[in-house]
Amino acid sequence: MTAGAHAAIQAVHRIESPRLIAGLTRLVRDVGLAEDLAQDALVAALEQWPESGVPDNPGAWLMATAKHRGIDVLRRNARLQRKHAELGRDLPEGETDDLDAALDGDIEDDLLRLVFMTCHPVLSREARVALTLRLLGGLATPEIARAFLAPEKTVAQRIVRAKRTLKEANVPFEMPGERARAARLESVLEVVYLVFNEGYSATAGEDWIRPSLCQEALRLGRILAELVPAEPEVHGLVALMELQASRLRARVGAAGAPVLLLDQDRARWDRLLIARGLRALERAQSLGAPLGSYGLQAAIAACHARARSAEETEWVRIAALYDALGQIAPSPVVELNRAVAVAMAFGPAAGLEIVDALAGESALASYHLLPSVRGELLTRLGRDDEARAEFDRAASLTHNARERALLLARRDATQP
Repeated sequence: MTAGAHAAIQAVHRIESPRLIAGLTRLVRDVGLAEDLAQDALVAALEQWPESGVPDNPGAWLMATAKHRGIDVLRRNARLQRKHAELGRDLPEGETDDLDAALDGDIEDDLLRLVFMTCHPVLSREARVALTLRLLGGLATPEIARAFLAPEKTVAQRIVRAKRTLKEANVPFEMPGERARAARLESVLEVVYLVFNEGYSATAGEDWIRPSLCQEALRLGRILAELVPAEPEVHGLVALMELQASRLRARVGAAGAPVLLLDQDRARWDRLLIARGLRALERAQSLGAPLGSYGLQAAIAACHARARSAEETEWVRIAALYDALGQIAPSPVVELNRAVAVAMAFGPAAGLEIVDALAGESALASYHLLPSVRGELLTRLGRDDEARAEFDRAASLTHNARERALLLARRDATQP
């Protein structure tokens, strides 16, 4: 098999695997077994497609292959009778022996159940992220380990434990009730945005951005927007990610060095992603509810996207939006971002006053952006000695090599 054919089959599988695993989980009621069956279908594709050609509907081929293997597993299983009864309750009378019928129905509903299952509160945040990327993002364990700079063995164990935890806790493959669904949707959105943020601004390593993680998060967000179209925060998150992703090409220079927002070449911003982001924001606003946390952040990103230059940015509006964000989702990080907007709108002294008030926040004690922002504001005020010390401190706190180099360069630029 050629490397190109192998890559093509892998790409098809990555696209189809979330729906495949979702449908199989409904059949076997075990997300770990469902993933194994999906992998079996991939192996079959790798064996057969190079000779027979890629089917007209590769997703249906993979589903049929995995489904038949799943039925074989159930028939060999000593618990077959219980599975028949369990599945038969949802089938018309007289069809309890037709296990194929267990997969009939709305695949999109299955996918939504899988999304909420991978973000069940019984799992830790790290486990939710790993399992979501594995089952819904289609990433292999080594890819997840590289993305988050974690040992591959650790990530593999985390995924195995997560699947075992879901099974041992008897987490049902069903949509949670309205109250639980609303609570868990927040976790779902948090996981997706956490993945995106790690791609947009890597916390550690040699690269400042990892576009592939942003793409996976965007894909998951777009799927969610189709599955729960009446939820404004889902569209708010999609809008935020689309607008931020539009800047990815401009966030790094030719040698991979970071380029900050105000210094970016806006001609390199992706206008298609901006248009998609603005449409998603309009959709969130059209649903009638006040904008939530993601919607407000998207509105801030939209201010940047609409400005033809850094000088034309509506900083007063951005500061007001951060005020609103601080009311519904107060946090020291939001307040630090508000300080930047206030400094741009009303001068560095006004921003520095807010930053200095955050000095005692324990949550920001090791957060490199606090001294980084303070250094920038001190530079604008002509207090270069203090600024250099802040840039030094920020550089010592970051774990990202590119960002450390940027901060040290800012320190050196303030030398007398």
